[in-house]
Amino acid sequence: ARRSLASPVVSGVLCPCGSPRAAGTTPGTGAESGGGGGASAGSGSCGRSLCEASEQDRRLRALFQKLDVNRDGALCIHDLAVGLGRLGLHRTELDLLKIVKAGDKDLDGQLDFEEFVHYLQDHEKKLRLVFKSLDKKNDGRIDAQEIVQSLRDLGVKISEQQAEKILKSMDKNGTMTIDWNEWRDYHLLHPVENIPEIILYWKHSTIFDVGENLTVPDEFTVEERQTGMWWRHLVAGGGAGAVSRTCTAPLDRLKVLMQVHASRSNNMCIIGGFTQMIREGGPRSLWRGNGINVLKIAPESAIKFMAYEQIKRFIGTDQEMLRIHERLLAGSLAGAIAQSSIYPMEVLKTRMALRKTGQYSGMLDCAKNILSKEGMAAFYKGYIPNMLGIIPYAGIDLAVYETLKNTWLQRYAVNSADPGVFVLLACGTISSTCGQLASYPLALVRTRMQAQASVEGAPEVTMRGLFKHILKTEGAFGLYRGLAPNFMKVIPAVSISYVVYENLKMTLGVQSR
Repeated sequence: ARRSLASPVVSGVLCPCGSPRAAGTTPGTGAESGGGGGASAGSGSCGRSLCEASEQDRRLRALFQKLDVNRDGALCIHDLAVGLGRLGLHRTELDLLKIVKAGDKDLDGQLDFEEFVHYLQDHEKKLRLVFKSLDKKNDGRIDAQEIVQSLRDLGVKISEQQAEKILKSMDKNGTMTIDWNEWRDYHLLHPVENIPEIILYWKHSTIFDVGENLTVPDEFTVEERQTGMWWRHLVAGGGAGAVSRTCTAPLDRLKVLMQVHASRSNNMCIIGGFTQMIREGGPRSLWRGNGINVLKIAPESAIKFMAYEQIKRFIGTDQEMLRIHERLLAGSLAGAIAQSSIYPMEVLKTRMALRKTGQYSGMLDCAKNILSKEGMAAFYKGYIPNMLGIIPYAGIDLAVYETLKNTWLQRYAVNSADPGVFVLLACGTISSTCGQLASYPLALVRTRMQAQASVEGAPEVTMRGLFKHILKTEGAFGLYRGLAPNFMKVIPAVSISYVVYENLKMTLGVQSR
């Protein structure tokens, strides 16, 4: 039999059955087959007796003391390196840093006994969910075919030989299958919670295109980058965004008109706004500005993706998937670079949405007119509030998404780590809405600054001056003009994006993640 990758001390901390524990017991603890189990405190669904709390505590403390090399009552990276090495578990410094970061609640750079126990409990629950999601046959074992199928469901193709290599790294007894004990023992004191691609189930994807340009870019696995699948995902996402934006363009144009023209004296409502647009330019006028809005998807997505990949390398992480704060940093910087590159198109979009019938013959005519009358600087009106809006949007969007995801995971994810389409759509919709709500005043000021330069004889305004003027003349409510049509388009935009994205992936030969 192959030598165990987990020390008997590590294995002995946990119940071998992996079944749900009785209320009041410590998750991840229980009697070990062959170990000196304590008195029964009830029985789990496996039929085994559960350890007494004192026995559970003894086992956990025994493991903690073996790892606490310098006997100071806390585990630092050095303690873990030496202690795990003595147990035959060798981890890299980065792995150990991840373990400490994951459990370090008081941010003192080390784990006390309570933090260590909490880490084991939380980590084991995540491991259980992933194990169940991989166990396609529901027989309590994972084989090579199930690993191949799981990755294929995520859009990643590997051979059965490659899957067997994954198995061998965890297989203790040479059966070429992994049971719950082997899976848990291998990963328990290892920061890897899953096969990396599993995390794609939980990632906040940019396929939720709501017509805003502040979202964090998509991430792709090594296999997707090597096989060229990444560009197909980008094309599918771009096509989905184009259809979604076109379908919701009337609401987007109404939002722009209300941001610029609505005031206390001109209280533009939704029905009145649509009526005004149709009366002035006919039904086709509802889509003014949509052409440039769709056209800028491709360059913005490409620049954002390339910048994101370079920033990830600059951060220096060797993780395939970034942690939340790293994604926020990299995503915000990539968004700023992309927005800086295509910002003149943003100004053109606003001007085309606000134009009167016959004012411009097209996008090029509009650009020429702005350049000749206002100069190059006009193409960067509102640039500062636009850049400032990226951080609150992306930050709150990601934070809300992660909170909702973790809440669902803790309360409802019992048999699988796959949240399902509905949960992903709901989390994406709510988080995007919260992000827009936080950054909306900056978006309104940006739009007014973009439009202001087109008014002949109008004084030059600054971002700060415009904020003061709006608050003085319209009150705080004035910073949220056009919010209603903006929120009205979120749900249809997300839904249309998802449906079109899935169909385009099938057309391009990309299997669903």
